[in-house]
Amino acid sequence: MIDDAVTGMVLAVGPNTVTIETEDGFTMEVQASELIAEEGFDMDFSDELIAEIKKAEEEQLRPRKTISKREKTLPPMEVDLHAHHLTDNEKGMNKHAILNLQLDTARGQLEFAIRKGVQKIVFIHGVGEGVLRMELETLLSRYDVKFYDADYRKYGLGATEVYIFQNP
Repeated sequence: MIDDAVTGMVLAVGPNTVTIETEDGFTMEVQASELIAEEGFDMDFSDELIAEIKKAEEEQLRPRKTISKREKTLPPMEVDLHAHHLTDNEKGMNKHAILNLQLDTARGQLEFAIRKGVQKIVFIHGVGEGVLRMELETLLSRYDVKFYDADYRKYGLGATEVYIFQNP
C-alpha cells in the first residue's frame, strides 16, 4: 500500500475498493488506488483487479467539475402548475383529480431538479382559493428545501420559489 507495508491475500474486489486479508489474519478494505505493486513480489492480481486499480487511479487524477459563477446565477427553473398547461383536456376532470395532477407534476419536477443539481425552481400556481398553494407547501416541507413567495414584480402573488440545498 502507499502508506503502509502490508502483505496479504486479496479476498474481494469492489468498484473502487479491495478487501485484503493480512498475514496476521486481519481483514482490511482499502481504496484500490492505495495499492502499489512492489518489485520482486509475486502479486497474483487478476486482469480484473488490475483494471479496477487503474480505473480508480484515473478517477483520482481526473479533474473535478467546478461550478462556474455563471452556473450559480442561472435563472430558476419555472414550472407552471395551471391545469390547462398540464393536460389537453381538463373538462372531464374533477377538482380532486386536477389537484392530484398538479401535485404529482410538482413532485416530479422537484425531484428532477434535485437529481440534476438545479438550485432554484419556481412553481407558478396562481392565486385562486389557495388550496394548491397549501398542498404545495405541505409537499415542499418533506424535502430539504427552503421556500418562499417568488418575486412579486415578475410572478405576482401566485408563485412559490424553492431553494434546493444541494451537496457540493
